Amino acid sequence: MTSNPPIRIGATRGGIVESAHSVHAVVAGPDGDALHVFGDAERMVFPRSSLKAIQALPLVETGAADAFGCSQRELALACASHEGEHYHIGGVESWLGRIGLSQDSLVCGPEWPRRLEDSQSMLREGAVPGRVHNNCSGKHSGMLTTARHMREEAANYVGLDHGVQRRVFEAIEALTGQTLENAPIGIDGCSAPNPALPLACFAVAAARYAEASDVRLGPVRAAACRRLMAAMRAAPEMVGGTSRVDTDLIRGLGGRVLSKTGAEGVYFLYLPERKLGVALKAEDGNPRASAGAIWSVLDRLGELDDGARDALRPHCRPVLRNWDGLEIGEIREV
Repeated sequence: MTSNPPIRIGATRGGIVESAHSVHAVVAGPDGDALHVFGDAERMVFPRSSLKAIQALPLVETGAADAFGCSQRELALACASHEGEHYHIGGVESWLGRIGLSQDSLVCGPEWPRRLEDSQSMLREGAVPGRVHNNCSGKHSGMLTTARHMREEAANYVGLDHGVQRRVFEAIEALTGQTLENAPIGIDGCSAPNPALPLACFAVAAARYAEASDVRLGPVRAAACRRLMAAMRAAPEMVGGTSRVDTDLIRGLGGRVLSKTGAEGVYFLYLPERKLGVALKAEDGNPRASAGAIWSVLDRLGELDDGARDALRPHCRPVLRNWDGLEIGEIREV
């Protein structure tokens, strides 16, 4: 294991660093070894939306995805923090209709689309956002699909005692190797429970997910990991959307690295070919810091070719401009 200080991501102006952020990161293998540590590997972290690919496992493992004919695009949506673009909203509405439910069954709150042009279009039409517009509506549709398949009540499907969340928590425990019995439990922005664990545990979970070993995880769970990763690789636009870092990263790296961002500067990376997982957390929760650290980690791992750099530069190493378009600085490692 190599141990290093936290990654420092800064914003420059006039040739000096104006602001800087510390990012803790762990690169781990499926055996539980932390191969590279930047900062505090034991820092307690709520994974937030970075957890979604793991939360989607029961959708496939229970047979719910097959029972309701879920497509690859819908499986990618189950792992997504989408922008609320028309194809995301249409995908969720179609999926809910097929399982006999409407957006009223979703417990994620209404949210305006993330892109200004989509919100402006709704305003011009006199429309208001619904629960289907929430960036987590795909994940929640997956949870409701599992509940329907298992003949469980759709109500309170985010409750800790509901079968949907019991299966999610069991998957987290299996992949991290940690019990959640005494783990702090937070409530995510979409109302789903979110357990906190040391950062290194989530890096190990991402590595085991990426490895997808029948021996380590069992054939059913391993196949579910492979299927969800294939869906994210096949439909990266469903994972994020136009000009979103997850979408551009998956495409720009040719699917050899899969990614999922989360609120408060959390990020998971899955490297299936190398059987590695990465978990990182910006100490101050700033997303520009976590995005910048993605570049730093992937560069150290030798994963950034010219195509990947071009795809990630707008997100991870952007030029800073003022309101008149003048270049005044950049975001970079400092």
